[in-house]
Amino acid sequence: MAALLLILALVSGCGFHLRGRIEIPATLNPLHLQAPAGSPVRHALEELLTGSAVRLTATPADAKLIVRILEERRASRVAAVDANGKTLAFELHSIVRFDAIAPDGAQKVAAHTFDLTRNFDNPDVEVLGKQLEEELIYQDFAADIADRILMRLRAVLL
Repeated sequence: MAALLLILALVSGCGFHLRGRIEIPATLNPLHLQAPAGSPVRHALEELLTGSAVRLTATPADAKLIVRILEERRASRVAAVDANGKTLAFELHSIVRFDAIAPDGAQKVAAHTFDLTRNFDNPDVEVLGKQLEEELIYQDFAADIADRILMRLRAVLL
């Protein structure tokens, strides 16, 4: 029992927090997310920030930090073909470039690019199911990139 208490004391004293806790300095709260309309990464960021101490504002003038999604695109290329030239697998990419600035335009977080890749098998059967699977992979990419953006903000701003 004493060992458990010692471990708990050490873990709480070292600054350890469960993953998912979003820490942005209070001096940089509220945030404004600037991204293209319909941006999956913006949507994923909003979901991650919901229920956290970080507030979002709709207007850049009210924000103390503006997180900008500068580029967001998807790409795919053929990764494998059979002897007849039929595509067996694709390589899916999600590329996102972002930065963070103060309302006066001062750079707070330099532009950074994330390029996530995943292989995607392409059998002849279940074409509609494969289209849905591809879209789900891109949604996973958006959630992963949103999480990485927040980790980058924490690393640079804290």
